[in-house]
Amino acid sequence: MKKLTILLAFLGLALITGCTAWLGAGAVVKAVLSIGLVGFGATVLAQLAVDAILGLAWHAACREIGLGHLTGARMVRDAAATCLPFSQLGGILVGIRATCSGLARRQTGRPVEWPEAASANIVDLTTEVLGQIVFVLVAVVFLVAHQQSSPFAKPVIIGTVLLALGIGGFIWTQRHGGTILKRVARGLSRNIASQWHSALLSSADTMQQRLDEVWSHPGRIAEAALLHVVAWVGSAATVWVAYYFLGAHLSFTGAIAIEGVACGIMSASFLVPAGLGVQEAAYMALGSAFGIDPSLSLGLSLLRRGRDLVIGVPVLLLWQASEMRLLRQRERAIPPAREQKPAAYAASERSR
Repeated sequence: MKKLTILLAFLGLALITGCTAWLGAGAVVKAVLSIGLVGFGATVLAQLAVDAILGLAWHAACREIGLGHLTGARMVRDAAATCLPFSQLGGILVGIRATCSGLARRQTGRPVEWPEAASANIVDLTTEVLGQIVFVLVAVVFLVAHQQSSPFAKPVIIGTVLLALGIGGFIWTQRHGGTILKRVARGLSRNIASQWHSALLSSADTMQQRLDEVWSHPGRIAEAALLHVVAWVGSAATVWVAYYFLGAHLSFTGAIAIEGVACGIMSASFLVPAGLGVQEAAYMALGSAFGIDPSLSLGLSLLRRGRDLVIGVPVLLLWQASEMRLLRQRERAIPPAREQKPAAYAASERSR
C-alpha cells in the first residue's frame, strides 16, 4: 500500500508537469498571478468559513465533544490529507489522534480516549459522504442541463450510486457490527499479552457503545448531513470566487457543477495523495465544458493547493506544538524514579 501511494503520487506530479508543459508554463503562471493578493485572500477566507461549517456539522452529530475542538481536529485531518504525503486514509488516522489530544468532555470531565475519537471520526465521515452524495447528484443535474452530452455524467452517476450502496453498508456495519468489531479485536489480540488482549476487547466494546449512542439520535445525523451539504455548496462558492478573480465568467450553478463532479471524480482516487494530477485534470476538463480556458482551470487548481498550504501548514504546526506541550506536561506529572543504591554500599554507610 505504501509503495502504491508513492507511485500514484509520482504519477500525479508527472501529470501536473505534463499539463503545465502542454499549456505553456508562462500561461499558467500568468493565470495564477492574475488572481492577486485580494483574490487569494478571499479564497482563503471562504475556505475558513467552510471549515467553520464543517465543525458545526461534526458537532451536530457528536455533541458530547466541544465545538471548538472538533473544528480544530477537522482542520488537522484535512491538513494532513492535503499537505502531508498521505492518502486520505492517513489523514483520517491523524484526525483520530487530533480528536483525542488533551480534550476533556464537558459533561464528565474525562479525556476523550481513542475508541471515542475513532467513532466520532467515523460518524463525521459517514455524514460527510451522505451530504456529498446529494451534492454530486445536484452537480450532475446542473452539468447535464448545461451540456447534455457530457461524458462525465454517466460515470459519475454510476460511481455515486456505488458510493451510496457502500455508505449504506457502512452505516449498517456501524449500527450492527458489534460482533464484527469483537471478532477483529480477538483476532488481533490472539498473540499478544493478556493485559493487552483485555484492553483491546474493551476498546472494541467502547467504540461500539459510542457508535450506538450517536446513531440513537437520527435527527442529529440528519442535521449533520444537511450541514455537510451546505459545506459542499460553500466549497463550490470558493471555486466561483476564485474563477471570478481569475477573470472567468461562470455562473454559481456552473461552479456547483464543476466542484461537485470534480469531487465525485476525486473520491474514486482516494489513494492518490492530495489527489495529485486528478484534481488538475478534472478542473481542466470540466472548466472547458463551460468555456473556460484550461490554463485558468489549471491555475485554479494550483491556487487551491496554495490555499490549502497557507491554511494547513500553520494548523499542523500548532497541533504539533500542542502535542509537544502535552507530552512535557505528562513527563512533569510523572515523579522521577529514585536511584536505588547497591545493597553493599548501603550496608557500608550504616557501618560508619
